[in-house]
Amino acid sequence: MKIALIGYGKMGHEIEKIALSRGHDVVCRIDIDNPQDFDSPEFKSADVAIEFTAPTQAYGNIMKCFKNGVKVVSGSTGWMSDHCQEMQDLCKDGSNTLFWSSNFSIGVALFSRVNTYLAKLMNSYPMYEVSMSETHHIHKLDAPSGTAITLAEGIIDQLDRKNGWSKGILLNPDGTVTGTSDCKPSDIRIDSIREGEIAGIHEITYDSSADFIKIIHFAKDRSGLALGAVLAAEYTVNHKGFLRMDDLMDSLS
Repeated sequence: MKIALIGYGKMGHEIEKIALSRGHDVVCRIDIDNPQDFDSPEFKSADVAIEFTAPTQAYGNIMKCFKNGVKVVSGSTGWMSDHCQEMQDLCKDGSNTLFWSSNFSIGVALFSRVNTYLAKLMNSYPMYEVSMSETHHIHKLDAPSGTAITLAEGIIDQLDRKNGWSKGILLNPDGTVTGTSDCKPSDIRIDSIREGEIAGIHEITYDSSADFIKIIHFAKDRSGLALGAVLAAEYTVNHKGFLRMDDLMDSLS
C-alpha cells in the first residue's frame, strides 16, 4: 500500500514507523513547509493519505485529497462538528472516501463500547450522576478532546436524563484554571487537563451518595493511535464512502 502522510510531527513519525514495519511504502510527506506537494505526482500516486494536523488545517487538507482523488484517513479533531454532514454528503456516492475518527486506538474503541453499555445500564439508576475528565499533552489545541466528546455523545444516546455536554474546568499548561464546574443538570460536564507529554487519559465517573463507579482508558504513548490509523488505512483501501471506527472494529471481530 502506498501511503501519503499529511502532518509530519510526532504522530506522523510514529505512523510512518508502523506503516513501514507492516510492509507499506510512504511515498509522500506533507508538512507546513511543503503544502505544494499536494499537487505532486507522488501524492497523487498514494492509495490513501493519513492526516493528523490542527483543527484549522484539517478541512482544507481533506478537500485537497478529494480534489486529487486520494482516499483519506483523518484523526484531526476540533473541526468535524461543523462539517460532518458536508463530509457525509461528499462521500455518499463513493466518489470520495474519508475514514474519520476522534481516536484510532483499538483500546479506545473497545472502551467506547464499554462506555455505551454502562450508560445503557445506568439509564435505570438516576441516583448516579455522570461526569467526565480528559488529560492530554500541552500541545493539544482543542478542549475538551474529540474523543471525550465522542464518548459523551455515546452516553447521551443511552441516558435519557442527559441531552448534551458542556465544557467544565480547564487546567492550562501554565497552571492556571479556567472554565466552571457549573453545568445544566441535563448536561454531562467534561473537565480537561493539559499537562506534560501525556498521550491521553479519559475517565468517566458515575457518582452517588453511597459510592461511585469509574472507568478509565490510559494511553501509555502514541503507538496505539498510530497502529489504529494504519489499520484504518488498510481497511480504507478496499472500501468507499464515509467510514468510522465501528466499521473497522466490526471487520476485526
